[in-house]
Amino acid sequence: MAASIGIVGCGAIGQAILREADAGKLNVPVSGVTSRTESTALEFLSTLSDPPPYLGPAELIKRSTLIVETAGGHVVPQLAKDVFAAGKDLMVISIGALLEHPEIIEESRSKGCRLLAPSGAIAGLDGIKSACAGRVDRITMTSRKPPRALEGAPHLVENEIILEGLEEELEVFSGTAREACKGFPANLNVSAAVSLAGLGPDKTQVKIVAVPGLERNCHDIEVEGEFGLLTIHIENVPSENPKTGKLTALSIIRSIRDAVDTVSIGT
Repeated sequence: MAASIGIVGCGAIGQAILREADAGKLNVPVSGVTSRTESTALEFLSTLSDPPPYLGPAELIKRSTLIVETAGGHVVPQLAKDVFAAGKDLMVISIGALLEHPEIIEESRSKGCRLLAPSGAIAGLDGIKSACAGRVDRITMTSRKPPRALEGAPHLVENEIILEGLEEELEVFSGTAREACKGFPANLNVSAAVSLAGLGPDKTQVKIVAVPGLERNCHDIEVEGEFGLLTIHIENVPSENPKTGKLTALSIIRSIRDAVDTVSIGT
């Protein structure tokens, strides 16, 4: 079967992938799209010059060699079961779901199906992976975001943290990457990616700071070990969805290209 991708979800990231494919820049055909809201997806597909078909999940998996999830962590467990049962590969954008459901990783290995987790809004995972081949003493990450990007996060709701009208920066969370992903599921896929590339979700320390007036989603990572010290600083311009940086969609697009390329650059 020739390589082809099926896209699950038609939000900001899904649409960015589809635009790239419509412009002939993806290097792999899109076999179809499925979404929670069919009408919205069909409306967007109608704006493309050569839209792929809208399909049900089962047909989408059947027609694709690689399924790309852009719909949110709630769909990942069942989607992974269905994709791996069909012997197909899966790219997961909502990486935080892998911390809540580690059985997905084991199922990928046992079935011999690829599970791809792109860098998304973060950078430097190659260096973190390389460093962790040796002794690493600590990995810390601090995310600074505008209050609107954190609105509605379970951690804020449960702890009655109000960000509306905030005038000074406020640390709203400090804990492990696993706790961060539970408390901020729409924001902290980056911490999940860092933890899976490095020391794991319980040994990666995360801080989240709300910063009034900040226009970008900023992340600072420090890794220290026998290799020396690695520092990473990222400032992401938000996409149409303030919770998601533009770098995320670009990372997914490049990851799709790399998934079907015979040449691989970087760790």
